[in-house]
Amino acid sequence: MTGPAVFVGIDVAKATLDIALRPSGERWQLPNEDAALAPLLARLTPAAPALIVLEATGGFEHAVVAALAAVGLPVVVANPRQVRDFARATGQLAKTDAIDAQVLALFAERVRPAPRSLPDEAAQALDAVLTRRRQLLEMLGAERNRLGLARAPVRRGITHHIRWLERQLADVDHDLGQRIEASPVWRATDNLLQSVPGVGPIVSRTLLGELPELGRLTRKQIAALVGVAPLARDSGTLRGKRLVWGGRAPLRTVLYMGALVATRYNPVIRAFYHRLRAAGKPAKVALTACMRKLLVILNAMVRTNTHWRAPARA
Repeated sequence: MTGPAVFVGIDVAKATLDIALRPSGERWQLPNEDAALAPLLARLTPAAPALIVLEATGGFEHAVVAALAAVGLPVVVANPRQVRDFARATGQLAKTDAIDAQVLALFAERVRPAPRSLPDEAAQALDAVLTRRRQLLEMLGAERNRLGLARAPVRRGITHHIRWLERQLADVDHDLGQRIEASPVWRATDNLLQSVPGVGPIVSRTLLGELPELGRLTRKQIAALVGVAPLARDSGTLRGKRLVWGGRAPLRTVLYMGALVATRYNPVIRAFYHRLRAAGKPAKVALTACMRKLLVILNAMVRTNTHWRAPARA
């Protein structure tokens, strides 16, 4: 007879890994360094866990996730907010690394989120470049805001920093283009995505780097994953209000800009937007719906490997 399914929670910190197993209750700690990955795999692989859950921790989890996935273990990187809401729902208000590992193991056992395919090394590198691009844009915005109020003694230094950031941004954009061109598969998908009016290089490259599931999920799944699916918030006398939240914020940011352009230049999205506005929908609600429709269109195009075709005029 086989034993009960094993569920693993790993709390990742900069210096340590706290591991908890359910239903056995076994716990231990390892340093978060490359040398500790072999002992971790040696201990987890024989247990054949049904699911391993970690939280996204800003990159500290990448080496662990890659090592687990490389040996075929089912691993999920969960949204920290979702895990924390789960902990509160179970009455667990205390928070330590050991407790967090136990909560993650319980989350794996009770919620059982579906493991998703991890992006390959090239996709992860593209994601890192995209992240750096966002950081540069944030710094540029902050420095330009400071320049407007800066006094003479510091204006020169801020101006030089802005010019340096602009050069760095140009280098990153060049790097992004080269990475896309170096991959025949990415190049084909990039061309396919950019065939849609409203989708430019940044939208396309962000989708390539941060949404490897594009074309592999259903329309409802891809919308929920990105965070543009309307979610019900019916309670008491409140009825009919729907909100979008969660998901991947960088993707929503670029989809917003893409949808905004598409409402002017994409005949399908433009007609959809004006139909919603004519029905009395607020502009922001209509634009969010356009983001979802644009994403669904791109998902279908990648799945079927079909380029954009403008609708025939009546």
